[in-house]
Amino acid sequence: MMTNAQELAWDSLLLTSPNPRVGALYMSADGRVLGRGHTQRAGGPHAEVVAMRDAEAHGHSLQGATAYVTLEPCSHHGRTGPCCDALIAAGIKKVVASIADPNPLVSGQGFERLRAAGIEVEVGPGAEESRELNIGFFSRMIRKTPWVRMKVAASLDGKTALDNGTSQWITSDTARADGHAWRARSCAVLTGIGTVLEDNPRLDVRLVDTPRQPHLVVVDSRLETPLDAQLFIPERKLYIYAAGQNDDKKAALEARGATVIYQPGANGKVNLAAMLRDLALREVNELHVEAGHKLNGSLIREGLVDEFVVYLAPKWIGQGAGMASFGPITELSQAVELDFRSTDQLGPDLRILARVRGRDTF
Repeated sequence: MMTNAQELAWDSLLLTSPNPRVGALYMSADGRVLGRGHTQRAGGPHAEVVAMRDAEAHGHSLQGATAYVTLEPCSHHGRTGPCCDALIAAGIKKVVASIADPNPLVSGQGFERLRAAGIEVEVGPGAEESRELNIGFFSRMIRKTPWVRMKVAASLDGKTALDNGTSQWITSDTARADGHAWRARSCAVLTGIGTVLEDNPRLDVRLVDTPRQPHLVVVDSRLETPLDAQLFIPERKLYIYAAGQNDDKKAALEARGATVIYQPGANGKVNLAAMLRDLALREVNELHVEAGHKLNGSLIREGLVDEFVVYLAPKWIGQGAGMASFGPITELSQAVELDFRSTDQLGPDLRILARVRGRDTF
């Protein structure tokens, strides 16, 4: 039953940001599934309520039923009312939940309220899967920063562009569509001013269907973003982080719909760690990085990257731009240690998902 609830949670992958992805279903005492559902868009009903409405639509009473839910039912008034109250009112006998909600406004209080109402609570089945599905939400709630996932497309010898800057396209259509799927699941896509000036990208989701576009974040120390850049897309939030103050350009960019945030660091650069903390306050769970080798290198050097999605094309380029520019290091012990999570072939290309060792132990 929890596996079925997890599958429902996956159905909400592209939908719920900044809320967690949650699935729920109800089972009768004789083993019948009474209702099922997953969390909707922010401001919409949570999984428990969606599944409850599904049961009602099929004429089922939930009196004495067991609820299977992939995250602790909420106990506070946010964009919606407390799911705990709905479960109590429906006459649920038992709640089986994968894991406690890391949100300090909930964090065990939902379980306490259910138990106080006489409902049996079991916690644990599917905990690892639920946490992985919501790794960004857990990161934002516990570490107060988003989960940072860096995407790189390169040749087999690690080159992301030719010496003359040409990079379109090293990888195949299949790999690019998969990259858009990773964009779609993120709360925001991050790039640097170098990429904006060289490629004039849109950095939106076009190659896969999505119910929402992620926000866009640009690291632009000197506010060089052109006012006619393609990245200005109606109804998409655009955050531009700068180091040097230029109030005239700030006003012009904000007239185009951007939000400009001054976040100065050392040497006239943006304070990247502070930027991540600010993005967490703006409810960014998963931050998807698509940037050039300089910004990639800065993020890696400062220990701010959690995970890599690397696409390798069966090409040998030789001279060209690398994946990330940082260092040099003087000993192999200083290298960033990774754990391979998966390796898959997508068309002619190879996709490697690798996680920085120890980054997921919060």
